[in-house]
Amino acid sequence: GIQLAVHFSFLLLLAVNAFDGYADAGWPGLWWSTAVLAAFFGCVVLHEFGHCLTAIRFGVRVPRILLLPIGGMAEFDGLPREPRREVLITVAGPAVNFVIAGLLWLALPPAGATETSGEIPTLIESLHLLMRWNLAMGLFNLLPAFPMDGGRLLRAVLATRLNYLRATFWAATCGKVICVLGAAVAVWLEEPLLVVLFVFIFFVGEMEYRAARRRELDDAHWRTVIARHLAAAADNPGRVPPAGS
Repeated sequence: GIQLAVHFSFLLLLAVNAFDGYADAGWPGLWWSTAVLAAFFGCVVLHEFGHCLTAIRFGVRVPRILLLPIGGMAEFDGLPREPRREVLITVAGPAVNFVIAGLLWLALPPAGATETSGEIPTLIESLHLLMRWNLAMGLFNLLPAFPMDGGRLLRAVLATRLNYLRATFWAATCGKVICVLGAAVAVWLEEPLLVVLFVFIFFVGEMEYRAARRRELDDAHWRTVIARHLAAAADNPGRVPPAGS
């Protein structure tokens, strides 16, 4: 099965969110804030399960999903280098959010049709909020900022014309530009969590490119070693050089 892990910093987010809810409306505010945050991250987990279940269908092992204050991360043992499969695995996540938003839109009355009960939003208002969050989550993840979903889609498209490593390089480079611009806008809007998110995406994208480059170099090395070994065996069956030489 897929392990669901929670980073310790996520517990800090829960505590801060609960404290803010209590400060705004006492105990009812605390419970409402906690319930809404739990519902939001429940949708984050469903988003990641969309990726995971599609990846498993293609034979990819998924050890765990890690929850962070800025979202969730599904950890794959390795993604297929076939663009079509990467596209399907990638779009499965945002598709879950759009399905949730669509179902809520169909089930809920129009916004403003119900009256507010006071400081604590009603259940209908809370569900409207969850619908908007799912729509925003799906759209935000489609930004071409590698390794977000939009960045992976960009790499899959580039991989139809370039080799996998070059496609990863250009997707990561595009992602860095978007992260810098996004962080600048977040600073201007005074949204510190969004700044942290873009900085995180920037560095994770660079780390993933370096990992892809390292794997590519390792693969090239072993292909050379095996080719040399086979050539030597063919030329001199009685003397085969040791592997790795």
